[in-house]
Amino acid sequence: MPLPAGMREKVERRLERYCQGRVPEGVRDQIRLGYRIRGNHVTLIEERPSFLGSGDWTQLVVAQLRFRPADSKWSLYWADRNSRWHEYNDLDPSADIDHLLREIDRDPTGIFWG
Repeated sequence: MPLPAGMREKVERRLERYCQGRVPEGVRDQIRLGYRIRGNHVTLIEERPSFLGSGDWTQLVVAQLRFRPADSKWSLYWADRNSRWHEYNDLDPSADIDHLLREIDRDPTGIFWG
């Protein structure tokens, strides 16, 4: 199910600011932060140049935000080493996506940024 009308644009604007603000301009040739939206899931992705020097960038998932239409709240998920998603139980779902982004930044368990 896609994000509700108008919400996708709002989420994209917020995530563009978040991703740009998270990586200092001076190292953006070494690391990038991006996202992809699929249905009602938003996946944050860290990208780095391939160690093979081929010009390609490798991608590593950081976190996933899932919109729950039933109550209009977002839930936070983390990926295990096999890229399987698990609900992050240390934070209740929230209608405010910034609340989840702050928890990803804070990363008290080291599960998002390592």
